[in-house]
Formats: sequence, structure tokens, C-alpha cells
Amino acid sequence: MPAYFSLQGSVRKAPHSPSRDTTRQRIKFSDDRVCKSHLLNCCPHDVLSGTRMDLGECLKVHDLALRADYEIASKEQDFFFELDAMDHLQSFISDCDRRTEVAKKRLAETQEEISAEVAAKAERVHELNEEIGKLLAKVEQLGAEGNVEESQKVMDEVEKARAKKREAEEVYRNSMPASSFQQQKLRVCEVCSAYLGLHDNDRRLADHFGGKLHLGFIEIREKLEELKRVVAEKQEKRNQERLKRREEREREEREKLRRSRSHSKNPKRSRSREHRRHRSRSMSRERKRRTRSKSREKRHRHRSRSSSRSRSRSHQRSRHSSRDRSRERSKRRSSKERFRDQDLASRDRDRSSRDRSPRERDGKAKKRSYESANGRAEDRRSSEEREAGEI
Repeated sequence: MPAYFSLQGSVRKAPHSPSRDTTRQRIKFSDDRVCKSHLLNCCPHDVLSGTRMDLGECLKVHDLALRADYEIASKEQDFFFELDAMDHLQSFISDCDRRTEVAKKRLAETQEEISAEVAAKAERVHELNEEIGKLLAKVEQLGAEGNVEESQKVMDEVEKARAKKREAEEVYRNSMPASSFQQQKLRVCEVCSAYLGLHDNDRRLADHFGGKLHLGFIEIREKLEELKRVVAEKQEKRNQERLKRREEREREEREKLRRSRSHSKNPKRSRSREHRRHRSRSMSRERKRRTRSKSREKRHRHRSRSSSRSRSRSHQRSRHSSRDRSRERSKRRSSKERFRDQDLASRDRDRSSRDRSPRERDGKAKKRSYESANGRAEDRRSSEEREAGEI
């Protein structure tokens, strides 16, 4: 077998393919496209490669460099990839067990039915065959490693198992007819679902139990049990941490509630707190009042300035109007006094004219009326000229 067949998944075709290098540069080990079972060195596609049940290439990315990156990073952080790998192996083992049950039903239909007692004796022969096969596989492994003493001890155990097998076969032969005993009895391996014969020789048993297929299934099943244990421990640890955080939160809430109750029960603290609150409120109100008073003073100053300006203007206007009115009154008074003087003078003249002749009175009267008319006209002209000059 070529050396590169021992590599992982898609690497088996071409160990130095450019697609592998580009894939490694493009993704990280935490990517969903990377096989988490491969990172944990338990992918069935890798374990069973080159066997009778070779599954071919895995649908996800396999890369030894990504596994090395994961091993380095997992020392500082727990990525919990064991759960994904456990689900993958659990699905694979479930399919294998289902095939085993189907094979058992098929054998039960094709082979001759035997009694429960004879079946138990045959089962004892199968168990001894399995024990012998495992011991022979171990002997071969120890011999390959150069451990001769241990391999010799295991061979002694093999001889003992063979003696037990001969006795069990004798008991099984005596419990049934010779024709039925000569018939080949098959059994399904509980580990790898392969068929085993009741009369298989030691070499055949050693090849099966020491073969890559059977050992691969043992490795997968042991890895599955280990993953279950690790996942259970991590889940228990996480549950404990979650419970601890919850208890801490509840403790903090109880402490806050207790403090709030103690503050409410302690009047001094509550009063001081109320006093601080009242003080802060009063200070804020005082600030607002100051700002309002400042704004009012500004508005009042503005209004007072505007009102003083308007008052000064109205006062000036009133002074001008009062002057005009006084001038008019003085004019009217002067004109009235003149008219009064003229009337008095005209009355004196009339009295004097009564004593004179009617002719003189008539001439003088005409003369006075003419003069008075001229005087009034002159007065009117003078008053109009004065008013025009004042204006």
C-alpha cells in the first residue's frame, strides 16, 4: 500500500495537490466545511480507509495542517468540537448496528433452527474462537515490536483457549446429529458486522480479529465512548457554571433588595437622602428663578427705556401744543379787549351825540361807524399778520 494512503480523507488522492494548498490557505479549522472528527483523529473515513468497508472520501475538508492548528489553539481555548465528532460517530455506529441486526435476521431465516440449549453451546464455541483470534493478533503485534517474552506468555494463553475450544466443540457435537454438525454455522461479529464461521481455523480468526477492519471499528467505538464521557463532563461543567452565575445574580438581587429595605427602614439615611433631593431641587428652582428675574429685568429695562423715550416725545409735543394754545388765548383776549374798548368808546360818543344836533349826530355816527369798520379791518389784518409770523 502506498504511503500516502495513510493520510487523511481527500489527501489520499494527491498528497501535494494545489487544491489542498489553496483550501488550507482559504479556510481555518473552525470553518463549518472542516471535518471536526478529522481534527480529533476519529473520522471513520480515515480509520476504515483501505479496508473491505472503505467509505471513500469524506464530504468535508481533511487536512493535517488544520489538525495541527486546532491542537495548538485548543490548549488556550475550548472549541467544544467533541459534540460534533460525537454526533458523527454516533450516526456511523448506529448504521453499523442496524446492518448487524439485518444480517442476524437473514442468518436466522436461512439456517436451520436449533434449540436454545444447542444455540448456547454454539455461542460458547464462538466466544472461544473470538478469544483465540484476539490473542493471536496480540502475539503478532508483540512479535512485530520485538517483545518476545510477552508474545510467549500470550501464546501460552492461546493454548489454554484452544483446549477449552476443543472441549466446547465436543459438547456441541454430542448435542446434535452429525449431519447438522457438519453444516457450516455462521455468526455475525458484534463489532464490525462481519460473518464468522463456527469451524474457522486459527489463522482465519487471527486475520479477522487482528485485521484493520475489526480494529478500526474497535477504535471508533472506543473513541465514541470517550467522546460521550468528555461531552458529558463538559456539559456538566457548563451547567454548573451557568447555575453558579444564576446564583450570583440572585444573590446580587437579594443584596440590592436588602439594601433598599434597610435604607427605607433607617430614617436618618432616608431623611438625609430626602434632604439632599430637596436641596438639589431648591437649588435648581433658585437657579431658574434667578434666570427668570434676570430676563424680567432685561425686559423691564428695555420697556422703561422705550417708555421714557415715548414720554419725552409726548412731553415735547405737549409743550409745543400748550405754547400754541397760550398764544391763541392771548390773541383772543387782546382782540376781545379791543372790541370792548371800542364798544365803550362808541357808547360815550353816543351819549355825547345825544346832546348835539341831529345833523351832527348823524355825521358823527357815520364817521364813527366808518372808523370802527376800518379799525376792525385793521385789527383783523394785524392779527392775521401776527399769526402768520408766529407760524
